[in-house]
Amino acid sequence: MLKAKIAQVVNISTAYPWVIIALAALITIVSGVYSARNFALNTDINKLISPELSWRQRELVFLQAFPQRSETILAVVDAPTSELAGQAAAALVQKISGQTDLFKSVRDPAGGPFFARSALLFSSTEEVAATSKQLMELQPLIQILATDQSLRGLSQGLSLALVGLQRGAYKVDDLEQPLTLIATPIENAIAGKPAAFSWRELLSRKPTEPSDLRRFIEIRPVLDYAALEPGKKATDAIRQAAAELKLDTQYLARVRLTGSVPIQDEEFATLKEGAVVNTVATVVVVLFILWLALKSPRIIFAVFLSIFVGLSVTAALGLMMVDALNPISVAFAVLFVGIGVDFGIQFSVRYRAERYEIDDLRTALSKAAEHAGVPLTLAAAATAAGFLSFLPTAYRGVAELGQIAGVGMIIAYLTSITFLPALLAVLNPPGEKEPLGYKALAPVDRFLSDHRIPILAATAAISLGGLPLLYFLQFDFNPINLRSPNTESIATYLELRSDPTTGASTIDALAPNLPAARESAARLANVAEVGRVMTLASFIPADQPQKLALIRPAAARLEPALKQNPRPAATDAENIAGLNRAADALNKAAGAQSGPGAAAAKRLATALTQLAKSDQATRDKVQAVFVSPLRITLDGLRATLQARQVTEQNLPADITDDWVKPDGRARVEAFPKGDPNDNETLRSFARAVLAVEPNATGGPISILESGHTVIAAFIEAGIWAMISIAILLWITLRRFGDVLLTLVPLLLAGVVTLEICVIIGLPLNFANIIALPLLLGIGVAFKIYYITAWRAGQTDLLQTSLTRAIIYSALTTATAFGSLWLSSHPGTSSMGKLLALSLITTLAAAVLFQPALMGRPREIRDV
Repeated sequence: MLKAKIAQVVNISTAYPWVIIALAALITIVSGVYSARNFALNTDINKLISPELSWRQRELVFLQAFPQRSETILAVVDAPTSELAGQAAAALVQKISGQTDLFKSVRDPAGGPFFARSALLFSSTEEVAATSKQLMELQPLIQILATDQSLRGLSQGLSLALVGLQRGAYKVDDLEQPLTLIATPIENAIAGKPAAFSWRELLSRKPTEPSDLRRFIEIRPVLDYAALEPGKKATDAIRQAAAELKLDTQYLARVRLTGSVPIQDEEFATLKEGAVVNTVATVVVVLFILWLALKSPRIIFAVFLSIFVGLSVTAALGLMMVDALNPISVAFAVLFVGIGVDFGIQFSVRYRAERYEIDDLRTALSKAAEHAGVPLTLAAAATAAGFLSFLPTAYRGVAELGQIAGVGMIIAYLTSITFLPALLAVLNPPGEKEPLGYKALAPVDRFLSDHRIPILAATAAISLGGLPLLYFLQFDFNPINLRSPNTESIATYLELRSDPTTGASTIDALAPNLPAARESAARLANVAEVGRVMTLASFIPADQPQKLALIRPAAARLEPALKQNPRPAATDAENIAGLNRAADALNKAAGAQSGPGAAAAKRLATALTQLAKSDQATRDKVQAVFVSPLRITLDGLRATLQARQVTEQNLPADITDDWVKPDGRARVEAFPKGDPNDNETLRSFARAVLAVEPNATGGPISILESGHTVIAAFIEAGIWAMISIAILLWITLRRFGDVLLTLVPLLLAGVVTLEICVIIGLPLNFANIIALPLLLGIGVAFKIYYITAWRAGQTDLLQTSLTRAIIYSALTTATAFGSLWLSSHPGTSSMGKLLALSLITTLAAAVLFQPALMGRPREIRDV
């Protein structure tokens, strides 16, 4: 009955081809207009997984309480000195803060008067005592530098520092590091190179760490989720501001952007790289493959036009169903072309085979419908069922893709039995001059028939023997590994993540109040996988009375010096004289001594002498190199000497708001111990924290839980797909054995694909796992074509036009999907690899294993 109905539909389409074409054109135009007017793309990846899951609900509750913890841009400002980094960060914050149409908030978490005033209080009591003592000893030098901020004053200060050497307070070798620090920027400036100097490094007498030369700016942008890159306007504005401020030349600073917004945006930008070239190349290769399969420009044109019509209708129906496409469901177009073309190829190749036997267009089309209609219907239904099986899962991104692709398979099938025959009837391609089968494969057919049992045994032994490999199958839970490490945002994130103090891999817990937050922090501090814990209390320094008592004497001694009126500005002649005096003092200090200290003194004396002989512009440049950070250091010193008791009540509002809500709820932040770049470290960290704080949330927990969610979704969808396909096959085939003959090769292809993944070291991930439902959809179609031909009594299947259609269909699909392998995006590239692998295994299972599995038909017919 089904065969007759399909033949009737094709006959009507070929009897009234222009009516069918006109209706198709009208539907295509309406669909195109609807799609153009209603097209929407929601690139919010947070909506790819159902919000009904418990861990997603915890995440949403936390982000609602502290929205500043998500959808952020982190501007990382690096400079040769901490002073320059601070200046550059402050300038950038001031520049972009007023652009409220682009930014919700902009702040430098380490800037502001609070940290300037309280920085010393966060040091240990011993360090505060040593610093206070050092400051009091430096009072004469500080007074000179505070009142005379010129080369004259700097030279006088240097000469004063050498007095201690003459008194024997220290040895010349003790001055190697500070003298070298001073000499280097002078030499660079004289040579015309970029020069920078840090008073903080000089006074600390410790090597600077990368974190000392870096400042962070936390930015909450206004996002446009209708755009492919929602934060592009904001990131472009930040980069433009940095360029206008000339941060690279003014402060020798480099500004890099990372955070959730730039990472997502650059991922979409990476996906676009080479897209046009790859698309054009793919179309050319697909056309070539279709030429090999169909050998007729008219038939190829009809197939392409049929795909276009089906794609247009599918796009419109998809937008009706989901309102807005997501970053995963937007791939429905690739799926439609890659899989939907199979139906067109199957029908067209069968038509060509019939046209060779019967040189009459309409009769050949009718016969093609009789022979190909049922397997096409069954394959379309089974493929659609495979995709629609994702609908009940919590992985909404793939669920919507499955919904659209499932409907698309039905559309592709309908156009293949209506619009495509009508086009062929109008285009009237010429008849066939030779059969379409592969007579050269006759030896393979005989080999499969004569050695059926050994082939089945060997296949079973290899596939079953490889099952233990599946124990080692890996799933890469970390989505960062799917992104290109060459992009600025990911490269910066990976660099920051290597430093556990930056908080790139932290977990947050929400406590009902501050006392509960302190209790939570105490519990987490005892967890072996936790490195350190922070709450609002972390901003209350310990032992403040003792530290303040140590700071007061230094303040009493230094504040008068810092408040003195400055000396009249130095003339260039005075600067030259001061430089020569300092050079003489250095040479006298070095004397005839040898050693690193004496060498450093002579080096600096030479640099000062050369500077004195240079032009005034060079001296002005050197003066700016030293005086600009000096002013910052003196301002910081003034603020430090005004330190006062810190309490929860007088903490700045921006700090309090980042840790406590007005309703009392408080945030607890835990940092991992160990290598944050190791997936297992993060997963162990997440599990350990959840065992203590079940309401915790954050990046490591999202990685852990989303991995479980995605795997569960694919397992659930796989089970539903197999059940629905088995039921569908049973209804159609009515034989349990025939259902197994269809499903066993499909399962074999899936198992072998996963085994090969282990052998070649290809882990599954959030991107390439999508290849598995594609394997299911394509694989079941190929198997159905063979089982229906076998049930019809056809023998020597490899020599038939059916095998020709299957091979070229697989090649076309492999070209459409395999081009993804060449992508610079690691996730897309891994998807292309797994797709190529799954196509090879499913084609081998269909062409080489299934004929041996089925054996001779029950009833041989001349078909």
